[in-house]
Amino acid sequence: MSETGRVRAERRRRDVPVGVVMVGMAVIAWWPAFTLGVYGEIFFDDILAVWAASTAAFVFVLVERKPVGGKLVRAFLLLLPSVWLVLSFVISDDETDLLIAIVDVVAILAVLIGIPFTLWVLVRVAFPDFAHESSPGTKWLIAGVVLGVAIIAFILGINQEHFLTCWDFQLSGNYPPASCTPAPTPEV
Repeated sequence: MSETGRVRAERRRRDVPVGVVMVGMAVIAWWPAFTLGVYGEIFFDDILAVWAASTAAFVFVLVERKPVGGKLVRAFLLLLPSVWLVLSFVISDDETDLLIAIVDVVAILAVLIGIPFTLWVLVRVAFPDFAHESSPGTKWLIAGVVLGVAIIAFILGINQEHFLTCWDFQLSGNYPPASCTPAPTPEV
């Protein structure tokens, strides 16, 4: 194989994880962003999915063979969804507004920090050399694409009445939002 052919083959080999990472992260990010746009909420199942993934990633970070210093920061960030879950059990709705606000802030941090950070750790688990082999430009491209998909999904959620009907939500097992467009009645 010529030098040019080897370079192309190596580039294709490195491009596969980039595509998989980009598509996988975008697929995971769109639904919470869309539901936030539609309902103004990120639902418990999305937060608990982040909790499950971050807990598994937390265990991985603890057992990986790396210096302790970097592990502690990553482990702490991966515990944010667990902190939210524990606070939700400990603090009841009868508590003061300040305590409820703290739980809400931790939930927001769990989503805003937890989702991207957990995804990044999972990428490093699936493709251990990805972080070292990828250029900063590639990492920024992935982050930009995933953020772009999340922003567009949020905007689509806000404007769902323009392309979805109440029946679309019902059929998919979701509660129709107040702003949904009623489905046209069939003519008889």
